[in-house]
Amino acid sequence: MKLYDYSGIIHFHSEYSFDGRASIPEIIGAARESGIDFLILTDHDNLEAREKGEEGWHGNVLLLSGEEVCLGQFNHYLVFGHDRPLGPAFAGGSSPQALIDKVREQGGIGFIAHPDHEGTEMFHVKQYAWTEWGVGGYTGMSIWDFMTDWQSSLKGYASGFFGYFFPAYALRGPRQVTLKRWDELAKTRKIAGIGECDNHDTPKKLFGVTLRVFPFRRAFRFVVRTHVLLAEELTPGNKTGISNILDALRRGAGYVAMEYFASARGFSFTISSGPREATMGEDFLLDGPADLRVTTPAEGMIRIIKDGMVFLQKKGAELEHRVVEEGVYRVEVSLKRSGRNRPWIYSNPIYVKEGERLKTKC
Repeated sequence: MKLYDYSGIIHFHSEYSFDGRASIPEIIGAARESGIDFLILTDHDNLEAREKGEEGWHGNVLLLSGEEVCLGQFNHYLVFGHDRPLGPAFAGGSSPQALIDKVREQGGIGFIAHPDHEGTEMFHVKQYAWTEWGVGGYTGMSIWDFMTDWQSSLKGYASGFFGYFFPAYALRGPRQVTLKRWDELAKTRKIAGIGECDNHDTPKKLFGVTLRVFPFRRAFRFVVRTHVLLAEELTPGNKTGISNILDALRRGAGYVAMEYFASARGFSFTISSGPREATMGEDFLLDGPADLRVTTPAEGMIRIIKDGMVFLQKKGAELEHRVVEEGVYRVEVSLKRSGRNRPWIYSNPIYVKEGERLKTKC
């Protein structure tokens, strides 16, 4: 089946958040300039953009109105596709499990936000990590948050100025603790991974100078994007666009990328045997040796991660391997730029399980 690859920005704040300042038209204009296909707005504890009729198509950019529910300083949850704002009832210390259950009751999906956020003393940003890992029923989690990554690079004034003017060069990729947790969770059930932006266009003073961190027209050039794979084209005016994107996010049908150095569109990761083929977010029943294939739109270092461990790596734009064991397989790709390997692409897994023929043999 032909799948269409679309890139979007998830988790950012507009003037409808107490700590946001940008208008929806300004954000849409920035997305259009950067070639972004869809946006998922997550204002704090409200769906005001939807209520004001701003959700939907804006030319060739599709805006979805979601919500960031903050259960106090810790345990922030991104909610999409739900009927009514949940923040007013749950903000400020309610049970994370109760929130997750309410989202499912409303027919929505939810993702744990910036799970290992540490904050930064330089900009007086507190820690906003997720602490309640005993919960269940959430759709997925953020695996790479731009703001968490960028803030972690700010260790002093020199790194602060460098990070502000050259943010893409300051990024180190997803935190290893986050990836390790995701891999462990994926051994027990499907946990869809997304990328976050978490931009507010916040004014900050440094040496008496007010800096905007970051204007959306600048931010959208280097923040982390989430790609979804859709069976139907995302054409302007298409009324099924929102539901199709939400379904792809729920299934983990896609990947995460930072595309300042090179576009990731066209990245492919499949496992197949004869006419049977699975891609990101799908199960593959292994009834004999199968073919794993990765292709990238530019040459990089391709790594296959199996059950949380580096299984195979190769430099190039293609990788093929014969799969003979069940496991959870995902892909990481880095690019060599300015003398360093830069984080680029992180795929959702393919879940390989033994088919009946192999089980019978065992």
